[in-house]
Amino acid sequence: MSAITASDVKALRDRTGAGMMACKNALAESDGDIEQAVELLRARGEAQAAKRAGNEASEGTIQSYIHNGQLGVLVEVDCETDFVSRNDAFVAFAKDLALHIAGSPLTLAVSDDDVPADDVEREKRIYVEQAADRPENVREKVVDGKLNAWLDDVVLLRQKHIREDKYEGKTIEELRAKLASETGENVVIRRFARFAVGN
Repeated sequence: MSAITASDVKALRDRTGAGMMACKNALAESDGDIEQAVELLRARGEAQAAKRAGNEASEGTIQSYIHNGQLGVLVEVDCETDFVSRNDAFVAFAKDLALHIAGSPLTLAVSDDDVPADDVEREKRIYVEQAADRPENVREKVVDGKLNAWLDDVVLLRQKHIREDKYEGKTIEELRAKLASETGENVVIRRFARFAVGN
């Protein structure tokens, strides 16, 4: 299997507009073949959903999850129309998202772009230090791999939903793209807040 590079993922994103994780997964499934990855994304409706990504999402819902009065989450998920914002599948997605965030205490940000640059630089410095004893020709790959693994833990869209049985190990981005495809609207996870007693 050929290695999937960040530039391959970016090229596929630029071409289809699909989410980063969807592009990465499509490239992995197609063994790095860009044309086949485009077909996979189109077949799944993720490339179509991406066409709507520029549409303004000014309607939506705020859902919550409270666990034993000790932990609470608020999440805002937006769409294009009031009609979709009241759709059962849309509301259920937002509720399950609040549950997921409650069970994912490491989550810092919705997307890679939302992760504070200082946090990324701090983690990178740590991984560079940890890779110092590795051969020079593999250090950068080691650092990139560890940084990507850390982002998988802290970025909401990269995470697999905690209800893996229900969602078959799909990431939040894959579930968001599927909902966008089903509703025919741009679906945006706008923001979230997680509260825990004593924190």
